[in-house]
Amino acid sequence: MQVIAAERSASRLPRLGPIRTLVVGALLVACASLLAYLVFGTGLLGALVPPGRASTSQLVVGALAWGFGLIGPAALGLIGLARLSTGIEHIARGRTRATPVLRLRAGIPDSHAVATRVRLPDGSRIIPELVIGPFGAAVIEELPPIGAILSRGPRSWEVRVADGKTHLIDHPLDRATRDAERVRTWFGGEDADHVVKVYAAVVGTDPKVERSGTCAYITPAQIGPWLASLPAQRSFDADRRDRVIRMVRAAL
Repeated sequence: MQVIAAERSASRLPRLGPIRTLVVGALLVACASLLAYLVFGTGLLGALVPPGRASTSQLVVGALAWGFGLIGPAALGLIGLARLSTGIEHIARGRTRATPVLRLRAGIPDSHAVATRVRLPDGSRIIPELVIGPFGAAVIEELPPIGAILSRGPRSWEVRVADGKTHLIDHPLDRATRDAERVRTWFGGEDADHVVKVYAAVVGTDPKVERSGTCAYITPAQIGPWLASLPAQRSFDADRRDRVIRMVRAAL
């Protein structure tokens, strides 16, 4: 199975941003620790307190030094921790999430290609997973975790997301069907004489969900057999397949 990746060779460069953020955060935390040690561990500030009767300028210098000594380590530490948290969050977001087909890559024929997080040209949607094969193309999406589903309506579902908030989403099978139609329209834009067949499937194990006439509902173990059952599209030759793969790669 071919995994479609972005053509932009410079795409790795933005990854240096989170690394720089982590380095800066670690340096700030280290400086805060060192400053705290100098202030509280060595009695450095005590040396700045003049013996006997101090002048006004000495009092001002001493107050500024004590203020910096008390506030500086905490401020640097908080900024450093915030930088570390931001860097870790960016790295976590940049990790490629294992999608259903990628988990089964060993069982997918070499004649198939898969891409994840394909952004449609109009920016209306990001397709979670798109498989291209002899049959044309297939949009593969997943159900929300069963524990996160609060209600299942005929047109919309209520789910709880990671931050604990409740969101209303379109029915997953309806959404996958519309995504397949969007992809079909996109692929046909440059070749009006040819229509690429685009199928839709939602992967899940929720027994309360049933397949529809426009979208398959399959378990993770059924992905391979379902893709193999799709009839080959004779008009989808190698040239058209390469054109579609170029379009998808450019959209990543």
